[in-house]
Amino acid sequence: MPVISAPHEINMEDLYVDLGAVVDVPLYLKCESFNFAGSVKLKAAREMVLAAERDGLLAPGSVLVESSSGNLGIALSMIAASRGYGFLCVTDSRCNPASRRQMQALGAQVLTISRPDKTRGLLGARLDYVQRLCAYDPRYVWLNQYDNRHNWLAHYRTTAPAIAEQFPGLDVVFIGAGTTGTLMGCARWFREHEPSVTVVAVDSVGSVTFGGPPARRLIPGLGAGVRPALLDPGLVDEVVMVEEPETIATCRAMARRGFLFGGSTGTVVSGARRWLAGRPGGGPLVSVAIAPDQGDRYLDSVYDPEWVAEHYEEPAGAQLPAPRTDPSSQLVGAG
Repeated sequence: MPVISAPHEINMEDLYVDLGAVVDVPLYLKCESFNFAGSVKLKAAREMVLAAERDGLLAPGSVLVESSSGNLGIALSMIAASRGYGFLCVTDSRCNPASRRQMQALGAQVLTISRPDKTRGLLGARLDYVQRLCAYDPRYVWLNQYDNRHNWLAHYRTTAPAIAEQFPGLDVVFIGAGTTGTLMGCARWFREHEPSVTVVAVDSVGSVTFGGPPARRLIPGLGAGVRPALLDPGLVDEVVMVEEPETIATCRAMARRGFLFGGSTGTVVSGARRWLAGRPGGGPLVSVAIAPDQGDRYLDSVYDPEWVAEHYEEPAGAQLPAPRTDPSSQLVGAG
């Protein structure tokens, strides 16, 4: 019987869902949200906080500050409360109301940025605010998830080797790109230990991470308005870009089978389904996608028909669209 004394001490590492019957392609989904933070971001938050403590950056009276669209903010709220630090999350209007309320329930302060930077969008405005705050008040400590090596080290040490242990014949892994911490940690591990595994990054249309033009994105989690400093595109074999209506349709299709996953997971599964369906003939592949989050934080957006109808021209239903197999359709190589 597991007994813990701190909320970050437990995380289910070996739960997978066989999605073959849902998405009509062979795909296992590694569920990373069965912990008290409710997302894969617990791993990065824990690694970054413990490293900052070892390096003497955190002390009694310190206040953590981070830019987050929700999931990392929740994880840091939980750890800060457990370890006696203050926490300020700098977010923007795309942050789900449920995520803001959860952070506040854990004792965090939440500041919402509403005016985007002219060239770097809302993320750029969030980062500027954090930097000004830290320069003004030395109590604030910015872990900087966008350029903190312990973000990707968390997944190099845990996520990738855990997948390899469960699937010794793994052919391809699909990983969402946000800060690219999960992506870079797993990509580095597979490149060094199992280079035959194909690493496919999945990103949202409108994200600039892999060189695409910036555009409106309403679903928080994946994508970025500023290219992440952690990204090394040479570690990625291919990139699939997913439009938000496709994300919504995939989330709803999984929900109709009883699996309520979040927007980031819907995007990753959408990209994996399209990549697998468009693959030329050959034997079946052993494929795994990483599911960063559950769907309870998206009840007011992805799973709300009124919200979807308000923001998208063609509201997505529960039926998955036929996967596009044209390789020129939002599918680009990472080089």
